[in-house]
Amino acid sequence: MSNIQSVMHETRVFNPSAEFVKQANVSGMSSYQALCKAAEQDYEGFWAKLARETLSWKKPFTKVLDESNAPFFKWFEDGVLNVSYNCLDRHLATQPEKTAIIFEADDGKVAKINYRDLHARVCQFANGLKSRNIKKGDRVVIYMPMSIEVVIAMQACARIGAIHSVVFGGFSSKSLHERITDAQACAVITADAQMRGGKLMPLKPAVDEALAMGDCGMVHSVIVYRRAGCEAAWNAQHNVWWHDLVAGQNSICEPEWVSSEHPLYILYTSGSTGKPKGVQHSSGGYLLGTVLSMQWVFDYKAADIFWCTADVGWVTGHSYVAYGPLAMGATQVVYEGIPTYPDAGRFWRMVQDHKVNTFYTAPTAIRSLIKLGGELPKQYDLSSLRLLGSVGEPINPEAWMWYYTQVGQSRCPIVDTWWQTETGYHMIAPLPGAMPLKPGSCTLPLPGIQTTIVDEAGNEVPGQLGGFLVIKRPFPSQLRTIWGDPERYRKSYFPEEMHGYYLAGDSAHRDEDGYFWIMGRIDDVLKVSGHRLGTMEIESALATNPLVAEAAVVGKPHDIKGEAIVAYVVLKGARPVDAAKAKEIAETLRAWVSKTIGPIAKPDEIRFGDNLPKTRSGKIMRRLLRAIANGEEITQDISTLENPAILEQLKEAI
Repeated sequence: MSNIQSVMHETRVFNPSAEFVKQANVSGMSSYQALCKAAEQDYEGFWAKLARETLSWKKPFTKVLDESNAPFFKWFEDGVLNVSYNCLDRHLATQPEKTAIIFEADDGKVAKINYRDLHARVCQFANGLKSRNIKKGDRVVIYMPMSIEVVIAMQACARIGAIHSVVFGGFSSKSLHERITDAQACAVITADAQMRGGKLMPLKPAVDEALAMGDCGMVHSVIVYRRAGCEAAWNAQHNVWWHDLVAGQNSICEPEWVSSEHPLYILYTSGSTGKPKGVQHSSGGYLLGTVLSMQWVFDYKAADIFWCTADVGWVTGHSYVAYGPLAMGATQVVYEGIPTYPDAGRFWRMVQDHKVNTFYTAPTAIRSLIKLGGELPKQYDLSSLRLLGSVGEPINPEAWMWYYTQVGQSRCPIVDTWWQTETGYHMIAPLPGAMPLKPGSCTLPLPGIQTTIVDEAGNEVPGQLGGFLVIKRPFPSQLRTIWGDPERYRKSYFPEEMHGYYLAGDSAHRDEDGYFWIMGRIDDVLKVSGHRLGTMEIESALATNPLVAEAAVVGKPHDIKGEAIVAYVVLKGARPVDAAKAKEIAETLRAWVSKTIGPIAKPDEIRFGDNLPKTRSGKIMRRLLRAIANGEEITQDISTLENPAILEQLKEAI
């Protein structure tokens, strides 16, 4: 195998200010290194100490790590706890009046709830679930808009030991049906509709359609939150309004005490085969990871206003909306709508109005906001910000720089976090008071996380060569299995050739300082004339051109070179409709890439669009772009696309 080549050259370095270092939870590089050394010297002891200090246990654990049935690892197995207790009850004695959630609706209305009232409402809803005969071990699908209620639903399931599976509200009835049947859910919690960008989007009809598709006889309850007050078809035998369910319920509900290994949730992630994978997370190990990353990566302080913009339909919304901030006793912002409604200043206005200190969002959102209003952050008072974060995919250096200078006013460190649905929390990310930052690098692994880069045979690659990113040792928050398919779990994440390492599915390289740079998904590695190139670096090169707002790169078969590079580009200005003008810009961009990172990476084709095909969560659907590049008919479910009409536009080659 020829190693995956890095073609990106980034030399800028930003050190944290002395003031930030002084107040940081992990202060200075020596503190970070001491934590790493403690993990190396006594791996189990390191995790056991953190678990005892960080979580509240009903019954302390005596076993730390069980590797006897690798790769089906168990952590703190004989320890007993409850996740909802850790997120709510333990704050009641110290800060019952503290605001837990500041909720801003799509139309701008704001509601707040403190820890005492959140606890009471979670208990009432948990008692309501029990009244529907939902119990420990049962699976409950949650298909709801962003709201205080969706957090209550997740916490209530955790409280009674039911296993929730949240499905993003943009998924189609077919996708919902697949997840209900795979999990064998006994109940669905939904809403009549959701509001996004001023539009009403019904949810209950999609649930009804999903249940009508068959094989859903095990679903005995559909609980409906009245969000919009629109009409909803009703089956009195199975359907119950949320407000009716909680009416008269006791505001005390004793937590169901469970083993640390009890499944907290299943979250479905797209599989390369098309069949979704139900990633199963534990209770104790998962919660430990979310809390540690709040302390280490987000440098959490008790007075912070924390805002993660992710939907709870994704793992980021699980870890940094529903669980991590509440386990810390934080005040957080939850937002129902989209970044650009009623205008592209919405996020910055919310940061200003709610005095947000930590802001965590996706590179796709950042790039969209650059295109729609690069000057807008200056119009708002963002002085409350002290830390910025990036999640979901690698952030290209130019977007990083705009985020740093325009949003953070060159004073807020950016934590560029690499992790996955499967890992539960950050694996590689800056500890902002310890590490110099490099635009586009997720820097170094968190203490206790042992990462390296290997070739296709599982051998570590030397120096700064690129290859497959792996994690060498089990860690508490990693997925335990794929729901109902342990063999797929083994083959997907622990293939034989990886010698027991966890295969992340991303390509990466390290620089001279040992910093990690993510180069794209292994599936997206391009093989051009004997060279193996990561797509992210070519996308980054395109994005450094002043004409370009965003780019996505895929490969398509080529008779001579093996693969040709196809780039989809969104310009900062209008999309060129004149063929000659489009050709001229395309040639300019090809020459730019050639000069920036070398002729080998020059795109063979460039297609222009007003946007890229993205899910409502902002994820670029590269599989659709590959299909377009190859001239294939699109047969995939595109119901989650924010902008399905864009596909026709992108079929026009230059």
